[in-house]
Amino acid sequence: MEATLPRDAAQLHGEPPAEAPVDAADTANGSAAADIVARDISDRAADIVRPPTPAMPSATPLRQALGRLMRGAGKHLATLGIALIAILISVATWQHYVTAPWTRNGSVRVQVANVAPQVPGKIVELRVADNQFVHKDDILYVIDPFDFEVAVRVGKALVEQRAADLEVKQAEFDRRQHLSNLATTPEEQQIYAGNAAQAKAAYESAVHQLAQAELNLKRTSVTSPVDGYVTNLLLRAGDYAVTGVSNISVIDSNSFWIDGYFEETKMARVCVGDRVEAQLVGYSKPILGHVKTVTRGISVSNAATGTQGLPNVDPIYTWVRLAQRVPVRVAIDTVPPDVPLVSGMTATVTIRQPSAGNHETRFDQFRTSFVDPVMDLFGAGHPQRANCLQATSQQRPEVEAIPYSREPAVPPAQTIAPGLTPGIDVSPRLP
Repeated sequence: MEATLPRDAAQLHGEPPAEAPVDAADTANGSAAADIVARDISDRAADIVRPPTPAMPSATPLRQALGRLMRGAGKHLATLGIALIAILISVATWQHYVTAPWTRNGSVRVQVANVAPQVPGKIVELRVADNQFVHKDDILYVIDPFDFEVAVRVGKALVEQRAADLEVKQAEFDRRQHLSNLATTPEEQQIYAGNAAQAKAAYESAVHQLAQAELNLKRTSVTSPVDGYVTNLLLRAGDYAVTGVSNISVIDSNSFWIDGYFEETKMARVCVGDRVEAQLVGYSKPILGHVKTVTRGISVSNAATGTQGLPNVDPIYTWVRLAQRVPVRVAIDTVPPDVPLVSGMTATVTIRQPSAGNHETRFDQFRTSFVDPVMDLFGAGHPQRANCLQATSQQRPEVEAIPYSREPAVPPAQTIAPGLTPGIDVSPRLP
């Protein structure tokens, strides 16, 4: 303590302090620190002597501002693009599911010929199998013809008998007409005239009975009235065929059509003659056709009569009303070769407008897909085409007819029993 105080006092009076003994490590650290301080002092002196260069304006802030602006604009444009895409998808979805004339509720239909025998009898031959294709007038089965062959032979014999009787009585009548009043009387002439008329009527009746017997014999071979497929065959040889009772069904292969049941909200875009694409479930290639007719009436539950013949009106009225379904008949024009037509198959039916063809422009496509649905949303609706359904409704329907049996003409009796009355009108000679 005593040695320290004088040293401090000497420092206060400006006298150099006494050097304290230091070791080698402290000497090395002190020299390094001195070097650092010297270099710092020289750098500051150089900065004072050298005049400062003017600072160039930096481009980094401008680039950063432009980048921030572009990033912000890109975000807004992306948001706007996503919003536009969402709007377009919504409009396309609305147009496809609400206003576009298409339906999944379609089915394949066909005409079925229910074949029934016209004569009764036991089936002795069955010439077809189930699902076999048959042509028109092909024999399906044969009924035992014995009874009908006998009836034909009896009818032929009766015709010959009536023809001979008619020829004799007609000759007698003609002879009496040429005799004088001395050889005959008016009463006798009337009697022979009546006999001739009765013989003629009996002959014509026999001819008609023979024609009926021959026709019944022909009907023992039951034939197909159309080209098509035998379906649901449950008949077998030995069964008894009853007159007028159907026992074979033949699907007419030329009568297929498609019924599309469209919602009433889409009927404004359905017109007779429009092109139609129908895609069956399980097949990618569509069936092409056109709208042939539109049904003009469907059943109404409120129209049913109730007690005392009064209308039976349903008192329930819900806020959400389901649209009625209207049947639209589609005539088939083209069927892909690998698509079979089976009655009852489900089809998705889409109606193409007349402009939806090869001559449709991009503007027409855009208007059909987006503009018209938007107009429908605002109540403008789709423009109705003039004479849309009335064009073919006033046309005369096609007459469908099949050949039917006609009664043959009555042949003269002389051709059946010739030479029975030679010389009947010759005057008798005295011996």
